[in-house]
Amino acid sequence: MKAIEIRNKYLNFFKAHGHKIIPSAPLIPENDPSVLFTTAGMQPLVPYLLGEKHPEGTRITDYQKCLRTNDIDEVGDNRHLTFFEMLGNWSLGDYFKDEAIAMSYEFLTKELHIDPNKLSVTCFAGDEDAPKDMVAANAWKRAGIPEDRIYFYGKSDNWWIAGEEGPCGPDTEMFLDTGKSACGPDCQPSCGCGKYVEIWNNVFMEYYKSKDGSITKLKQQNVDTGLGLERMTMLLQGKETPFDTELFLPVMEKLKELAKVEYIESRRIVAEHLRASMMIIADGGRPSNIDRGYVLRRLIRRMTRHLNKLQINLDELGGLVDLYVETLKELYPELIDKKEVIKETILEEKDKFVKTLANGEREFEKVSKKAKQENKNTIEAYDIFKLYETYGFPPEITADLAKEQGFEIDLTGFEKLFKEHQEKSRMGSEQKFKGGLAEQNEQTIKYHTATHLLNAALKVVVNKDIHQKGSNITTERMRFDFSCDHKLTDEEKQKVEDLVNEWIKQDLPVTIQTMKKEDAVKSGAECMFIEKYPDDVTVYTIGDVSKEICGGPHVKHTGELGHFKIKKEEASSAGVRRIKAVLE
Repeated sequence: MKAIEIRNKYLNFFKAHGHKIIPSAPLIPENDPSVLFTTAGMQPLVPYLLGEKHPEGTRITDYQKCLRTNDIDEVGDNRHLTFFEMLGNWSLGDYFKDEAIAMSYEFLTKELHIDPNKLSVTCFAGDEDAPKDMVAANAWKRAGIPEDRIYFYGKSDNWWIAGEEGPCGPDTEMFLDTGKSACGPDCQPSCGCGKYVEIWNNVFMEYYKSKDGSITKLKQQNVDTGLGLERMTMLLQGKETPFDTELFLPVMEKLKELAKVEYIESRRIVAEHLRASMMIIADGGRPSNIDRGYVLRRLIRRMTRHLNKLQINLDELGGLVDLYVETLKELYPELIDKKEVIKETILEEKDKFVKTLANGEREFEKVSKKAKQENKNTIEAYDIFKLYETYGFPPEITADLAKEQGFEIDLTGFEKLFKEHQEKSRMGSEQKFKGGLAEQNEQTIKYHTATHLLNAALKVVVNKDIHQKGSNITTERMRFDFSCDHKLTDEEKQKVEDLVNEWIKQDLPVTIQTMKKEDAVKSGAECMFIEKYPDDVTVYTIGDVSKEICGGPHVKHTGELGHFKIKKEEASSAGVRRIKAVLE
């Protein structure tokens, strides 16, 4: 079964069970305080999980494009991906465990025709915060899973929360028996030996964890699910890796044809990073030295490095982009319209990296010259790591150059430094995700409303054609990216700040209205990625100064915001400026 068939079966199945199909949100979040990219299906739905009314109702289903950066350095093995698609069905205060589990079992066995005898499930074992989840277990028994294939685990396996505070609850996970030999008599889904592969997760958000650690019941019980498309495609097709499916195979085979040497890991890295880069660019991302732009730059540069390792002419990149567009156009038709900008962005970044490699070679000459002067026969780990981290210079090229000049290299020391760096990067990435739902508090809601006022003020003071390009909100500050071809003058910044504060002083009402997307556009409502919104949308209007399609939430009156202060204005990327501001 092909990936597109699996996706369509999923969406149509839940549509038949009363769910409204909503489009995927873009990879670049519009107003999410917690992450650089959309990392999970729940992210775009945060306001609705917390009680905002979704314009499509209480039952929705979607496919969500996701990108996670924690494991970039792991890509190349047989399973890690940065970009992936997550299928999800959502109950926003509607059905709960019994119906969710019954639908999950029906879809797996009736629609995907998975042998029920190959399914095992896990449930929450219970602790001082919540009881053993016999409700879920009994629902699985009624569906058809025998008791000996229902396992109970603790919070580390079967409890979900984003961050330290917020909605949380037990989950139930579904596993497919791959038919591989058991690792021992106690082999079960938790052992990770490869016999059991997780295919679906249903989270039952029925509790709330406060800052003091106390757990209380939520007023609204939600169901939040996730089924990975790439993994399911691989398993249903009986493939060993996602790279053996139609999602990657045409590009993998073309790379093998073009390569002068064979490194399967390098082919996977090129195939995965190229696909991920294309999806980021299609959703508005551009390479830069900060935040998501840096992630994109890192993906393109790592991909370029492995093209070199495969001894593939870098001029082939344009053809590989064309091949991917053709391969993925049914799943992601936006790639067709964005093909030229994707190609231009990747090729331009590739050209910059070629120069970086040249710079790295020059820096290596300085390192080797110093080592000779000090009568050393080894290139130290610190120097290898500095070449890698500062100049993006691959350690394997450092090794080649060192060998040519008669040097040994401290690769063991480099690996230690690299792992330390990798752990710091992973912790930083996890910190970005920390907060999640918990970050939707009174202060972030204020900042969210302030971005609307800032957007409106920029249109008045600077240029009516200015549009939002992104934002990032924490409890301490707001960051707002907008289209602009020049650095704002001090006078422009002061006028923008004064205008926002004038609107705050006026204590303008903030109203919400649900309407058809076409009517919202006709009424003058603005939003990013208009094509990504469902047919029915929510429009927030602030007095007569701002009207935007947005998921919310917002304050009721602008007078709640306090004093608006611009702290910094700077370049974000080509044609995009960034304002950092606070509410005092």
